[in-house]
Amino acid sequence: MSRVEDWIARASTQAAELVDRALDRQLRLAVTGLSQSGKTAFITALVNQLEHACSPDARLTLWKACERGRLLGVRRVPQVNAHIPSFAYETACARLFGTPPAWPESTRGVSEIRLEIRYRPTGRWARDIGTLYLDIVDYPGEWLLDLPLLRWRYAEWSREIARTLDSSPRMAALAAAWTQWSPAPDAPFDEQAVARVAAVYTAWLRECREQLGLSLLQPGRFLLPGEYAGAPMLQFLPWIWDPPAGTPADGSLYATLERRYEQYLQHLVRGFYREHFAGFDRQIVLVDCLHALEGGQECFEDTGRALQQIIRSFSYGQGNFLDRLFRPRIDRVLFAASKADHVLPEDHPHLVSLLQRLVRGSADVSRFEGVPSDCMALASVSATEVARGRAQGELLRGLRGTALDGTPLLIHPQELPPNGPDAHWWEANGEGFDRFRPLVMEPSRPMPHIRMDAAIEFLIGDRLN
Repeated sequence: MSRVEDWIARASTQAAELVDRALDRQLRLAVTGLSQSGKTAFITALVNQLEHACSPDARLTLWKACERGRLLGVRRVPQVNAHIPSFAYETACARLFGTPPAWPESTRGVSEIRLEIRYRPTGRWARDIGTLYLDIVDYPGEWLLDLPLLRWRYAEWSREIARTLDSSPRMAALAAAWTQWSPAPDAPFDEQAVARVAAVYTAWLRECREQLGLSLLQPGRFLLPGEYAGAPMLQFLPWIWDPPAGTPADGSLYATLERRYEQYLQHLVRGFYREHFAGFDRQIVLVDCLHALEGGQECFEDTGRALQQIIRSFSYGQGNFLDRLFRPRIDRVLFAASKADHVLPEDHPHLVSLLQRLVRGSADVSRFEGVPSDCMALASVSATEVARGRAQGELLRGLRGTALDGTPLLIHPQELPPNGPDAHWWEANGEGFDRFRPLVMEPSRPMPHIRMDAAIEFLIGDRLN
């Protein structure tokens, strides 16, 4: 395709989007969450529930348009942005419905999927049949962690990392392999030496994630570089040693690291933000509260800080007609504690309390802009069933499922702190939460879930009136 043809195609796409926005027929949903929060499973389950919404087996009683018989059907249609990869829905379903069932692979790049929703509108002057196009956007949680970097210059980010090391002895101990480098800022730049130390820094980020369970690890692309693996733009690290006395000379070590940081922001972070974050209308933020809790106090607090920094990178607000047309902003946010099927139903309110504690600062951002928000506990695809069993001669309620290694389980899961974890709870509770693989499911029926109908109603219900 020539450059002129490419420009015409993009202009046609933008014109079509403007028409849909003008008629209030398009909704772009951002599925946000840290790594391993369940984004891919949520999108797969959302599409599955919508496609089966009009079937006799649907369990979507809290979605008003469906429950009241106004929903006519939902189908997948070609996405508008043909230059962005399609969400691998069939691949994810193949794993969930496989033998044995397995969770979908984690997100490794940006992808989209578009659904066409047909319904009967309400109101005296409503047309006979309404159409809403729902665009769902998926992207790696690691890349989200780079958005806060847009607020910092290299020196500011370096000071932030230094403060983090000062406040976390465990992170500092793991960082010894690169912090002992101690170079001079005006030393000549050495390509091979920097590449080696940057690799050690990247390994430190992975260790912080895998050994300490931390999430606020930057730059995020170091953990999931994609097609940029090995690029010099991804070979830098924060300067935590004595700062330069004056303006660093061109070609010096400090000046080159600073320039690579700025190039990283310019070519990866800003480009990613402009391309994918400018037009969202709705947002769901998925949070694995159980992972944050079992990781200990440092992990729990780190998750809260990461979510708050990410949420501040989005644009929120109730816009007027022209705003929706030319400057769409997120006007509704749902915070969801994923994996609600890993605790007993009576602990779901406590799971919501944990979520509210983690996103307290994040919810304040949207609330300040007058944007409706809510918190709920859900399971995109239920992996357990409530059952009863005996333990030490006592009959107890528990969860029945299958462990990731195929072992059948009937457990009484750890109870959650009703008012959030305090110092006593952190000391007394060191247990983790069992992880389950999906239940055996029939491909012809909708996936079992917890509160997906409530999530659908909150996210798109008002657009189907």
